[in-house]
Amino acid sequence: MAVASSFDLHGRAAVVTGSSSGIGRAIALRLAQAGANVVVHARRSLDAAEHVAAEIRGLGAKATVLLADLVETAQQDRLVQQAWDWQGGVDIWVNNAGADVLTGEAAKWPFERKLQQLWDVDVVASLRLSRAIGAKMQARGGAILNIGWDQAEHGMAGDSGELFATTKGAVMAATKSLALSLAPAVRVNCVAPGWIQTAWGDRASDYWQQRAVNEAALRRWGTPEDIADAALFLCSPASQFMTGQVMAVNGGRADGFSSPPVADKKK
Repeated sequence: MAVASSFDLHGRAAVVTGSSSGIGRAIALRLAQAGANVVVHARRSLDAAEHVAAEIRGLGAKATVLLADLVETAQQDRLVQQAWDWQGGVDIWVNNAGADVLTGEAAKWPFERKLQQLWDVDVVASLRLSRAIGAKMQARGGAILNIGWDQAEHGMAGDSGELFATTKGAVMAATKSLALSLAPAVRVNCVAPGWIQTAWGDRASDYWQQRAVNEAALRRWGTPEDIADAALFLCSPASQFMTGQVMAVNGGRADGFSSPPVADKKK
């Protein structure tokens, strides 16, 4: 197989949850650049999702927008069926959607409410969506990709560390079991991002800016496009002998920064 054809997704249908901005948008565009037709999903950001769909069409691929609140099981089920019906099947499903508890009003929520929101969206929804689409994919094959967190394996002090290690660690563990349950027809893998400069990173304090750079051996923030490149690999024929794997995309882990002051640990 030629190198270029290993990444060719022409004729394939992909779904990227939470793809109206950030990492999800970057993944959706990268899959479209490889030829995939893409379902752009958002909870309620219709205008932003339509903008991403227009970008995809500008690349020569097909795109549609589907809205669904992934806290609601009925809306999860509807998303799976609508996505399947759009192109008569789904070949790639990316569980990128995650609850944002770091910015906006949610940043002020108590710990327990943040944990419940993360659990419902990042863990339960990802698992239910994977099981539902995986069952449909059995007759045709396909690839499912989850999004974890590199520090879930090592731990990070503070409220955010506890919240995301718990939930993203569960996603990473579930990936391995799903891969066994859905094999050999469907491959299931996971990308575990490090410090990626999304909306929170753009507004992070100097302390966190320095920490993100110093904890990466490559001494820079990661970008959504860095994650998108890994996603393309894991969703394409280039990784056809990989399943149940968690791939860290973090610039190389470098423990070169001291623990945060107590006041910063809760951020």
